[in-house]
Amino acid sequence: MQAAARDDARVTDSGDPRVADYADLRGEGAHPDRGLARRGLLMAEGDLVVRQLLRSRYRVRSVLGTPRRLGALADALVALNAPIYEAERGVMNELVGFDIHRGVLAAADRGEPASLGTVLQSARSLVVLEDLANHDNMGGIFRNVAALAPGGAVVLSPGCCDPLYRKAIRVSLGHALHVPFARALDWPADLIRIAAAGFTTIGLAPGPGCEDIGRVRAARPALLLGAEGPGLTRVTMGCVQRRVTIPMPGGADSLNVSVACGIALHRCPA
Repeated sequence: MQAAARDDARVTDSGDPRVADYADLRGEGAHPDRGLARRGLLMAEGDLVVRQLLRSRYRVRSVLGTPRRLGALADALVALNAPIYEAERGVMNELVGFDIHRGVLAAADRGEPASLGTVLQSARSLVVLEDLANHDNMGGIFRNVAALAPGGAVVLSPGCCDPLYRKAIRVSLGHALHVPFARALDWPADLIRIAAAGFTTIGLAPGPGCEDIGRVRAARPALLLGAEGPGLTRVTMGCVQRRVTIPMPGGADSLNVSVACGIALHRCPA
C-alpha cells in the first residue's frame, strides 16, 4: 500500500515551518499549563494511538510519519481533511528531539475542556484522582476506566498531571482521547458537589478501619485514589462517604495506583 502523503508534503529539513507543531517534544513535559498543553495542542504517537485520535472528538491538525508507517495507516488516513507529511526517521528524530521508533505522530487541537458539571451529568461512575503526577499511572488509569467502567469518567484535582500529555495518551493506548474527564478546581470542596450529584464517594486507603472493597455496592461509585506514597490526604479522606481497602493477605502494604484502580473498578462495579 502506498504512503498517504499528499500534495508533495515531503519534509527533508527539521526546520520546515509546516511541521513546527512537532519540534522538541522531548522537553514538552506533563504539566497541564506548559508545553503543548499551553498551546492548546495534543500529540498522538504510534499507529494504534493515531488511529484512536482519528476516531476521537479532537480535530487533527496534521500527521507526520515515515513512508512505511504512513503506508500502514493509509486506510485510516484516506478521509482525513488535514495535511499528511512524510519524512525519513532521521529527520523526524532531529525534529522531535528523541528516537521516534514508532515512526508516526499526529497533532490535534485540544478544544475547550469539559466542565465538572458536564461530566457529573453524564457519567455512570467516576475515578477521582488527587495529585497524581506520574503520567504512566495516569495513562494506565484511563485505560482501566475504558476497559472496566463503561460510561465512566475521570475527575482530576488541580495537582494532577495532564492526561493528554503524549506519554500518558500512549500508555492509555489512546483511551485518554475518549474517556471523559474534568478538573475539580475547588478542591476538596468539589467532593461535596460530586456527592450531591448522586455519586457515593469512596476513598481507597490501606490500613484498619476500612471496609473490604469487595463488599461495597453503590449505584454510582466515585472511587478516590491518591498518588503513590502519600495516598489520599487527611482532608480529602475526611470528605468521603466511605473508606475502603483492597485486602492484601500477601503482606504488602500497598499497590501501584493504576493496579489498585483496576482492582477497585472490577470489584466495585457501577
